[in-house]
Amino acid sequence: MNEAYLLVTFRRGRPLAAYYFLPRRVRDKAVRTERVEAGMLVDFGPGDRPIGIEISAPTKLTVAALNRVLTQLGLARVTREELAPLLAA
Repeated sequence: MNEAYLLVTFRRGRPLAAYYFLPRRVRDKAVRTERVEAGMLVDFGPGDRPIGIEISAPTKLTVAALNRVLTQLGLARVTREELAPLLAA
């Protein structure tokens, strides 16, 4: 996967959890997980590369909070439009 994308899981019409997939190799799997901010965990693959961000409290997520984490990881920031499906729920 060469581009980041957001996957949101809903239950009864409300977001239950979300996962922000980061660019990764096809067979990459998490080898460790680190809590970086309230409601967010980063999965790291081989070579300590970040491969995804678990968002356990999607209704409390802000663009600023996710961008802080992405900046800490040295990755491109997201726009409000990229998170629109989650923010609208």
